[in-house]
Amino acid sequence: MCRLGLATLAWHDMAVPHVNRVATYAPLDTLKRVADDLWIVDGPVIRFGPPLLRMPFTTRMTVIKLSDGGLFIHSPTPLTAALKAEVEAAGTVRFIAGPNRIHYWWIPEWHRAYPSAQVYLAPRIREQAGARIEFTCRALATEAGYPWDDEIATLPVGGRFMTEVVFFHRASRTLILTDLVENFEPGRIGSLWMRLLMRLGGVLDPHGTMPRDMRLSYPKGTLRAAVATMIGWAPERIILAHGRWYKENGTAELRRAFAWLER
Repeated sequence: MCRLGLATLAWHDMAVPHVNRVATYAPLDTLKRVADDLWIVDGPVIRFGPPLLRMPFTTRMTVIKLSDGGLFIHSPTPLTAALKAEVEAAGTVRFIAGPNRIHYWWIPEWHRAYPSAQVYLAPRIREQAGARIEFTCRALATEAGYPWDDEIATLPVGGRFMTEVVFFHRASRTLILTDLVENFEPGRIGSLWMRLLMRLGGVLDPHGTMPRDMRLSYPKGTLRAAVATMIGWAPERIILAHGRWYKENGTAELRRAFAWLER
């Protein structure tokens, strides 16, 4: 949200936990069951963005248990000792996914803890991460050809600044988005100025959608096709990386969030 000049400004990551008048979704760093074989983990607030415009974001990871007992980790949050124990009790970490170029910060931490897990990176993460990611990773850039294909659908949505890779857990009918939709709750934001910016950016609950500045970097045709695919999946719920996620009426929320595409 408020990524002014998204396609041209040099971004600076500030992924150190930083509480800045935004309430987290406590308890943090613990598995929270969403459905069978599906959990979220709410992480700390981070600051992210260009200098002088860094904004606070709540963070959220998704964990899916596959039929063979392997775990698929989406957009990792910090790996605490307690969370590590919970994760290992749930299954074996097999896949770690960085879904877009600005969601990678804690991947090295998870790679160190689980060196045998396969790390998949969306396009341009290496460019963004620099020396932070120097280990072997696999490309996350196509719709199929992954070990999880039978249980999780994969959909890259390409833009000029970044590609976001969307996932759909078939068994629970859960759509997993990262930044394509953000939905910050006003009551959790202590700053009036910040609430105003988020409202202007189109990411304030209950009307959360794709950040307005981010829309400029995605061809409408590409987005329309991607949204049509997601609506075709008929998601029951939508997990978001930032803000309140949608526990029900997922397909209706998806139609609402992208209604601007038809204007």
